[in-house]
Amino acid sequence: MKLSLNLIFALLLILSAVFIVPARASVSVTGTINDNIYVVYDFENLNQTVYDDAKAQFNISTIPTIIEKNLGDQGRTQVTWGFGSQTDIFNDTTRAIHVSFYLGGSDIMNFTTDRTTMRRIYQVKTDWRKFQVNLTQSFSINFTQILAKPVEEWQKINETAYLYQSEDVSFEFVLSDTATQVKANGDTITFEVSLSLSFWDMFLNSPFLILAVLVIVIIIVLIYRRIR
Repeated sequence: MKLSLNLIFALLLILSAVFIVPARASVSVTGTINDNIYVVYDFENLNQTVYDDAKAQFNISTIPTIIEKNLGDQGRTQVTWGFGSQTDIFNDTTRAIHVSFYLGGSDIMNFTTDRTTMRRIYQVKTDWRKFQVNLTQSFSINFTQILAKPVEEWQKINETAYLYQSEDVSFEFVLSDTATQVKANGDTITFEVSLSLSFWDMFLNSPFLILAVLVIVIIIVLIYRRIR
C-alpha cells in the first residue's frame, strides 16, 4: 500500500525533530566593578558544529567591539575597552569559549567626589550588556531580549552583588567589598567608596592649609618690618 505524500512529509518532520538537536549554549557572565569593569563571558555546552564554526569567525574582540559600536550608535562615544588576561579563548576539550576584557569611559561609568566626607560616588551604566552576538553565521544569542529586565529588578544576592539567572544564562555584577550605599535605579548602579588619602592629601584638602598660609604671610610681614 503506497503512502500518501502528506503522510511521508509528516514522517520526515517527526524524524527531523528526533534526530536534529537544536544549537544551544550555557552562558555565564560576570562584571566586576571597580575603577573600570572587568567582564568575563563563558560560553559552554556548545555542540561540535557550533564550536568549530565559532573558532573560524569569533575572536577575543568580537563582544567589546559590538558593545563599543552599539553605544556609538546611541551617541555615546566616550567608551574604552582593553583585553583581559587570557588571549587563548577556546577550549577544545570542553568545547567552551572564555572571553575577558575591561570596559571603561565616562559613557559607561563616572564619579564625583565629596570633599566634605572624602567619599567618591560612582554611577555605572549597565545597559551595554544588551546586544546580539553571532557565534556562527547560523547561531546567535540575543542578550537584548534575554537581559531586558533592568538591574533594579535583579536579585540582590548580597550588599555588593546583583544576579540575573534564566535557564541558559546567568549574569552577575559584583562590586568591591569596600563599596557602600549600593543601589540600582533602572540599569544604573550607584555606590560610594571612602578615599584613602595620604597625610599630605588630607592637609591639602583641610582648612589648616589656609591657616598655615596666613601664618606664613604674617611672619613674612613681621620680618620685613623688622628689617626695615
